[in-house]
Amino acid sequence: MLLLRRVSSLLPSLSPLAPLAKPFLPLPLRSPTPSIPASTARPLVSMAAPAASGAAAMSRDAFRAAVTNTLERRLFFVPSFKIYGGVAGLYDYGPPGCAVKANVLASWRQHFVLAEGMLEVDCPCVTPEVVLKASGHVDKFTDLMVKDEKTGNCYRADHLLKDFCKDKLEKDQTLSPEKAEEYNRILAILDDLSAEQLGAKIREYGIVAPDTKNPLSDPYPFNLMFQTSIGPSGLSAGYMRPETAQGIFVNFKDLYYYNGNKLPFAAAQIGQAFRNEISPRQGLLRVREFTLAEIEHFVDPEDKSHPKFGDVSDLEFLMFPREDQMAGRSATRLKIGNAVSEGTVNNETLGYFIGRVYLFLTQLGIDKDRLRFRQHLPNEMAHYAADCWDAEIECSYGWIECVGIADRSAYDLRAHSDKSGEKLEAHEKFAEPREVEKLVITPSKKELGLAFKGNQRMVLEALEAMGETEALDMKAALESKGEVEFKVCTLGKDVTIKKSMVSINNEKKKEHQRKFTPSVIEPSFGIGRIIYCLFEHCFYQRPGKTEDEQLNVFGFPPLVAPIKCTVFPLVKLEKFEVVAKKISKALTAAGISHIIDMTGNTIGKRYARTDEIGVPLAITVDNTTSVTVRDRDSKDQIRVEVDEVASVVKEVMDGQSTWADIMWRYPAHTASAAEDEEPEP
Repeated sequence: MLLLRRVSSLLPSLSPLAPLAKPFLPLPLRSPTPSIPASTARPLVSMAAPAASGAAAMSRDAFRAAVTNTLERRLFFVPSFKIYGGVAGLYDYGPPGCAVKANVLASWRQHFVLAEGMLEVDCPCVTPEVVLKASGHVDKFTDLMVKDEKTGNCYRADHLLKDFCKDKLEKDQTLSPEKAEEYNRILAILDDLSAEQLGAKIREYGIVAPDTKNPLSDPYPFNLMFQTSIGPSGLSAGYMRPETAQGIFVNFKDLYYYNGNKLPFAAAQIGQAFRNEISPRQGLLRVREFTLAEIEHFVDPEDKSHPKFGDVSDLEFLMFPREDQMAGRSATRLKIGNAVSEGTVNNETLGYFIGRVYLFLTQLGIDKDRLRFRQHLPNEMAHYAADCWDAEIECSYGWIECVGIADRSAYDLRAHSDKSGEKLEAHEKFAEPREVEKLVITPSKKELGLAFKGNQRMVLEALEAMGETEALDMKAALESKGEVEFKVCTLGKDVTIKKSMVSINNEKKKEHQRKFTPSVIEPSFGIGRIIYCLFEHCFYQRPGKTEDEQLNVFGFPPLVAPIKCTVFPLVKLEKFEVVAKKISKALTAAGISHIIDMTGNTIGKRYARTDEIGVPLAITVDNTTSVTVRDRDSKDQIRVEVDEVASVVKEVMDGQSTWADIMWRYPAHTASAAEDEEPEP
């Protein structure tokens, strides 16, 4: 569950507390694989422009347009309901997009669920109101919204103020140092501004509706959940879930029993979530329906060590602690082991998952130099969270939060325990009984019944739920005054408690076990955001036959490539088609997704078409006994016997061998001019 906050870091803003991002570096300027000569990749834009200049902004826009146009043209994703004009914030994944998504999720299951022995669940998207009331979503899951006073169009108030300040800081060459400091200060405290403060700043700066330039209303809260009703009567309120975590929390008792009443353990869930965004933008990065993959790792709050922390402790990557952000420094490379031992990261289990998230994202194809882990600032932290880090990936929109990794303490289980009356607790059995002194609160049901009648149960439960400090204060007041005013939240008022109504004493008791509410370490993955950043990180262009031609390529690692290989008869001859079908059958038996293309297009056009959807290997049938296998990124080719080709492809796709390994074992094939890539007409 992404924390109950609507944080500016979820957006592509450059934090005012951090230095401006480096000039945007499209992936074409680095080789997609070590085998690609740097000269084959043509940069989309000049990198000479500074980050804040208009030229740099154009470079981001040009790169993003090239990526998005290719993705939509090749049907990775398209706007939903396009023939009816579409709906903002809703997208359909086409065949290659579905395949990439399925591969990412399969890798996630392998990397986390299987490798860590997690318990996977699948809970409904429709959630009763009482569950989301307990979690805080009904009351707190809101954004502040403003309306165009003439058209009624809605906008997020903080977005408008943030965009105004950023625009001034980046483009206003006449901006005084005092004004620049003021705008940076506003960006730094944006999440803490009340509705009144946001409205005052919008009026002070003359911010108007971006589309019409009409005046705006005062900001007011808008709950981001889609409301519905359960059943035909309409009396049972519900919501489309805004995240998947609550289904795990409410099932804790059964999952704990299933796990043999042992801690620690983790439960995981992949599923759809829904947020009724006020003004969705940035394509797949901010949508109204999306896929989350979430883990709830339950642990003893007194022991947050992790037995496998040593497996990741030497990993070194970009980390951005809050102290560096506040001081205006950049992210630096730190070893996660050092970050934990020095207290920068709160505990080993949190550090372990940060390391595992790093390994997961980089094995997908995310550039490690454009991935950082940013610690939440004090104004972003939920009051109950012990520590929280976001895995942020840099793309053309800036630094985007894609994974949240939080130590949420025991907040969630306690909230559902209080609301449901079910004790969501764990226990630790002692080898020998322990004598402990405990504060025992013993309400008198008879006295409470006489005094409060129908409200007896609520007063009794409130007394039993008191913390030690509150109970000791009550004991002292009762002994000195004989009565005390006591707030009962479920009644919404104070009641008078007399000395005869409750006994509060320290007693020595022998205990055979310790009962406690587990803490939760929660990694939460926005799958759509990860996939979009992956698209950008894997995209590059290279020259075609002429200087003006550019060929689009997605350099997906085999792990996530939508199609693993293609099979092309060089020309339309029956003998070649027979061999192509034989190879296709062998690939199918080996579990390798592939395309067999017997069209009459030139081989160059077929190569270009499949490079554009990221197919790693292409098999060209130009002989009845042996075929050529071409690597997408280097364009190198080898010659392989027909009966061996499926096993060679599987070896590369499964990661048993690299293309460089295969090149050593098989004779090289020199492509003819006819086999050079040609752009799609």
